[in-house]
Amino acid sequence: MIRPTLQLGNPTLRKKSLPVKDFRNKDLKNIIRDLADTLHEAQKKFHYGRGIAAPQIGELKRIIFIDMPGFKSELINPRIVKTSDRKFEVWDSCFSFSVAFFVLVDRHYSIKVEYFDQEGKKQTIESENKLSELLQHEIDHLNGILATDRMKDKKKIMMRSELKYK
Repeated sequence: MIRPTLQLGNPTLRKKSLPVKDFRNKDLKNIIRDLADTLHEAQKKFHYGRGIAAPQIGELKRIIFIDMPGFKSELINPRIVKTSDRKFEVWDSCFSFSVAFFVLVDRHYSIKVEYFDQEGKKQTIESENKLSELLQHEIDHLNGILATDRMKDKKKIMMRSELKYK
């Protein structure tokens, strides 16, 4: 089911999500399905986006859903266990900003994430570049952190229409 995406200013986006403990609960599968449906609808609407976190649809659970070339999965209780010293700058936006503006943030070039799949099996992924920055963005959501909190400089913000000319 497609769910409304909470927008910047909604206090739920600032709350820390709770870990999933029961992997047999049908609510878990419903949340994952709703995340996938909501992401795919937002991708059609905005022609942008590769992931979504449960708090963005009002669920304070540690669940994210990613769908991008080369990687498609739900990540339950994801945890960054290793980061590179090397960082890079990226213009970041969010469905919770209606992809209306972008902010310049620093992200680790590569990370290692441990998580569970929906059967409760522990998984590990090592990623770099685009997938790395996306995982960092979505895991931030689970901790009540938005891209605007990671801005390098208050002057490093631009509207989506201006980004095309950059």
